[in-house]
Amino acid sequence: MHFLRPLFLVLALFLNGCASVSKPHVDPHEPAHTKPKVITQQSSSHTPERIPAQTIPLQPHQYQDVWQRIRAQLAFAPSDHQAVQDRVDWYMSHPNYMDVISQRAAPFLHYVVEQVEKRDLPIELALMPLIESDFDTSAYSHKHASGLWQLTPLIAKHYGVKMSPWYDGRQDIVDATNAALDFLSYLHKRFDGNWYHAIAAYNTGEGRVAHAIGKNLRRGKSTDFFALSLPKQTRHYVPKLLAAAQLLREQKMVFPKIVNRPAVAVTALQQGVILSTEQQWQALQMLNPGYTRFPALLDGPKHIVVPVEQVSQWRAYLANLPAMPSSQWQQYTIQRGDSLSVIAKRHALSVSQLKTFNQLKSNHIRAGDTLLLPILADQQLDYTVRSGDSLWRIAKHFKVSISDIKKWNALSKDSLRVGDTLTLFLSNG
Repeated sequence: MHFLRPLFLVLALFLNGCASVSKPHVDPHEPAHTKPKVITQQSSSHTPERIPAQTIPLQPHQYQDVWQRIRAQLAFAPSDHQAVQDRVDWYMSHPNYMDVISQRAAPFLHYVVEQVEKRDLPIELALMPLIESDFDTSAYSHKHASGLWQLTPLIAKHYGVKMSPWYDGRQDIVDATNAALDFLSYLHKRFDGNWYHAIAAYNTGEGRVAHAIGKNLRRGKSTDFFALSLPKQTRHYVPKLLAAAQLLREQKMVFPKIVNRPAVAVTALQQGVILSTEQQWQALQMLNPGYTRFPALLDGPKHIVVPVEQVSQWRAYLANLPAMPSSQWQQYTIQRGDSLSVIAKRHALSVSQLKTFNQLKSNHIRAGDTLLLPILADQQLDYTVRSGDSLWRIAKHFKVSISDIKKWNALSKDSLRVGDTLTLFLSNG
């Protein structure tokens, strides 16, 4: 393809030569299919218009640094609004802030950027975890939002993110990023292509933003984001994002380098497992905070995030662990007067096992908290379904309940097929 280089040089020179000619910005208040309109310089500081391409950039994978990969694709025009400048000043007065952010973002930023690019969304959205959570995967708000993207339980459930006693997908980089970008894409369409409104709605709710827009329309006022009557947190939210993008664009402060290649890989995990040593589960816990009961990887999304340079080793290790379906585990609510030794004896476990299963660093427990325990059984039996069998007949024969059989085998219906294998946990008593 070397013969194309002269053509690229000619195009680059032509585009650079045209850079001094005034070009219309694309106003994202307009739907994507409408023609760009010319806007004044005054309005450009308050409207999230796109910056026209001036040069032929490198391909995203050709940059050495993920931050520079983002910088090359920034799409929102700079804003001179005071709220944005105030946040720029704050960032500048905290020069170590980006050191912390880059350290936290290093395992995940490349993945987030790739997902934004695949959907052809503005690259600024890859900076939203910086605004939402400071790239802290364990961040939890007083409104019960959780994870890098600070998804609420309601939004998470709506977009199919799994939440259970063993797994919270809001803290999983894969599930949470998919849900957040789905939600943002919906909001962008909901607010007629206005990204400022969509991003504000992500923070405060679409109903509140729609109400503020309607109120201004009725009063003949501007519906520009900065003109809307919104909660203080939201009025600062969009400027925080614009300020971070502006600092990156203008390189006013150092964004410590994050190598522009995948730091993690997503690998299949078909069944739940229990990691066998503390060293092993500590190596994965930081990358998989969605699994809330380390070292028990139960009830998750059939994937796990591993260091990219160790994919083959982790796949081999995980494949050799015995399967531990979540149906074989139960939650125990600590009662007043309980102690670890009492609970362990009652459930035929050791105190050490209890502490390992529940990540307890001391013997102190509190009434009302929950512990993860294996389901009590003196015998595990694999039963092959025969002609004429039903759940009722099997349950009666083995003196167990139908609901237990369904739970142990993840059955959603009562129907059985001849030849299927059911796992039963039987008591000698």
